[in-house]
Amino acid sequence: MLANRGKNPNLAAMRTGLTLAALLLTASTPAWAVVHHPPAAKPAAKAAATPAAGKPAELGVFQDWTAAKGIEGGQAVCYAFTRASRSVPEIKGRGEVMLTIAERATARDAVSLSPGFAVAAKATLNVAVDQTALDFYAAGQSLFARDGHAAALAFQRGREVTARLPGPGGRIVVDNFSLAGFSRAYEAIVKACPAK
Repeated sequence: MLANRGKNPNLAAMRTGLTLAALLLTASTPAWAVVHHPPAAKPAAKAAATPAAGKPAELGVFQDWTAAKGIEGGQAVCYAFTRASRSVPEIKGRGEVMLTIAERATARDAVSLSPGFAVAAKATLNVAVDQTALDFYAAGQSLFARDGHAAALAFQRGREVTARLPGPGGRIVVDNFSLAGFSRAYEAIVKACPAK
């Protein structure tokens, strides 16, 4: 399966989702960009539904998940993301730890996890929704689900994603991601970026 890693049709959508999520997180004015656990869904206004050039537009905040829409290469890309709710051990200088799902008209359910550090390509990865194991592979600073549709279904049914990864210095790093609000965020991105 690792030999097929470079031929993943969703890879571009996954990378785009991470890039757009990073843009959305670094926006200076919206208060929701720094809120870790928003209390409830806040649908975006119609005027905000059209992204400005290079800037994603928020589709809504759904408990622990944020949904947004952006444009890349003239095509719409929608994604939902959440930050890790818990990470141990604490690693100094670690980058943003996020779980993202991206939708494009022709690339669906691109699921990626950004652990905030590089993971070796052949590393043993343990990513699970509750007790259900998911198959992920590493590519530099990101992990990708081999079957994004299966991951999306598991996310809708589950309560938490747990990733146990080999971290810097050979330590095992455990990250937990809440799935509260995932189903509503997923519905929002599927609706905003329908399949063709």
